[in-house]
Amino acid sequence: MQNVIVHAAPLEAAIGALFEAAGSSAREAALIARQLVEANLTGHDSHGVGMVPRYVEVLRAGHLHANRHAQVALDAGAMVVLDGNEGYGQVMGFEAMEQAIARAREHGTAVVALRNSHHIGRIGHWAEQCLAAGLVSMHYVNVVSEPVVAPFGGRDARFQTNPFCVGIPLPGARPILLDFATSRIAMGKVRVAMNKGEQVKPGTLLDRHGEPTTDPAELFARPDHGAIVTFGEHKGYGLAIVCELLGGALTGGRTLHAKPESRAIWNSMLSIVIDPERLGTSANLSREAGEYIRWVRASPPMEGVARVRMPGEPEEEYRAERGRNGIPIDPVTWGEIVDAGEKVGLKQAALEALAKLA
Repeated sequence: MQNVIVHAAPLEAAIGALFEAAGSSAREAALIARQLVEANLTGHDSHGVGMVPRYVEVLRAGHLHANRHAQVALDAGAMVVLDGNEGYGQVMGFEAMEQAIARAREHGTAVVALRNSHHIGRIGHWAEQCLAAGLVSMHYVNVVSEPVVAPFGGRDARFQTNPFCVGIPLPGARPILLDFATSRIAMGKVRVAMNKGEQVKPGTLLDRHGEPTTDPAELFARPDHGAIVTFGEHKGYGLAIVCELLGGALTGGRTLHAKPESRAIWNSMLSIVIDPERLGTSANLSREAGEYIRWVRASPPMEGVARVRMPGEPEEEYRAERGRNGIPIDPVTWGEIVDAGEKVGLKQAALEALAKLA
């Protein structure tokens, strides 16, 4: 079966309408839809509209709550603790970064701890919010959900994909945006491979017995399932532990130390935001970064590689290509989105009309 091809604007309208039908305000629905579609636009289908069925499932089960906002639990000027109140992460992430940007402009730097939020999606989106304000940001995120990642040297899943992200603005040049899961690949990418009927690369997964496999279905087998390995062996594992403790424990949130009973995806995030202008090093950052990037790019590319790229360039290339040609969604995922819409009262015909499908 062929992929469904949807352009960003109508897809955003369709997904927004789905969440409004599910009970969200127009603002909340728009924030959710925009962040999910942006993930697809940047090539991260794992964090895109394929998450809609999971959100609807958790909402209907009563674990996720619509129309909630980030609540200030501690205000210490340059340090703020926000509670996500088990609301949509797209709202909580946006409001947390609004606070971070305002505090960094006032104090030169800000430490913002966000806890108890539902899935905050692609973390690069929040770094991009800071980049648009000309600010450096670092983000450490933990995930409390069904464990799917094995510790280095272990045979079964003990934690989640715990992402890490850094955004560095470069005036007059493309910013640096580093955003990755500490697992070899994101869980959503395994789901996408399974829905497409594809295998994953060797060295990515363990099966339910702790043996290497390329079958993505092993991660979703029940009652026992396999696990993703960490990237870079002990290095990714170590960074995952750091993200768990800084993102989960230091923020006042939860860590993953037992299998959860619900299908909810709880995130906590520690964000450190810095204003280079207030630090007095903005000009030096721009100059030195320019020299450094030129030096690195001058490395002769390996066979089969067009050029040496900087972090964030692949996403920019995806955004341009998918902005022109539309976003491909595999038929299994699209069917799941249609089913989710039906469950909240948005009929397939209305959803597909908004998405401008033929």
